[in-house]
Amino acid sequence: MLGVFAHPDDESLLAGGVLAQHAAAGSRTAVVTTTWAPDSPRAVELAAALAVLGAGTPRMLGYRDARNESSAPGRPRLCDADLDEAVAHVVGRIREFRPAAVITHDAFGQLTGHPDHLRTHQVTLLAVQAAGLAGLYPEAGEPWRTDALYAATHPASGAGDLGLLLDGVGKAVLSVPDAYATTAVDVTDQLARKWAAITSHRSQLLGERALPGLLSRLGADRRSRILRHEYFTRLTPGPVPHPRTDANRACS
Repeated sequence: MLGVFAHPDDESLLAGGVLAQHAAAGSRTAVVTTTWAPDSPRAVELAAALAVLGAGTPRMLGYRDARNESSAPGRPRLCDADLDEAVAHVVGRIREFRPAAVITHDAFGQLTGHPDHLRTHQVTLLAVQAAGLAGLYPEAGEPWRTDALYAATHPASGAGDLGLLLDGVGKAVLSVPDAYATTAVDVTDQLARKWAAITSHRSQLLGERALPGLLSRLGADRRSRILRHEYFTRLTPGPVPHPRTDANRACS
């Protein structure tokens, strides 16, 4: 299983339980992170979180966070980067790791609609399709067709406590209709490991609006209700569109 997420901590918050379950069952797991530089402080936190989840070492593309200038100095924002280039990077990671399944953000950008989440969703959909075709990105390695692509999501009925938590700090709540979430996974058996991975992102525990910090200030029961289920939509890739370098609506 390969996760492709925008920021360090997204992997733990959105799919930490599933990643830990697969690792515990003996499956290879890994995470690609599209923003933040490999030599940044958050890369160290990411390495600690992945070690807890059994997901190997960081695979960071090093693009700049849309809302943090210091995330990758001198690099373009993921939103401003050439789309074809970004897709090629993810194709290379898919062909290198050869996953049976890929998980990424949903089309709404996970409750808050962060522009990096939206662009990572877009890039991953294109990359999963392109990775299986020898005629696309031949420099990125031998073709590999992934069996399943999942979008981590939040159905309306499952976003209650989390929605209230985010609404309390003025963040948008973009949940999906329940029918859109095709898979619900109870990760109670890996909840302690998931929480340990989340708290490995120590810089995010200090902020007033960052989700790890909000969760850390809750009682254990309420936090468990928020974290013990993970929701996904299974996506079926269609025909491979030509990657467009002017598709920047996610950057607004």
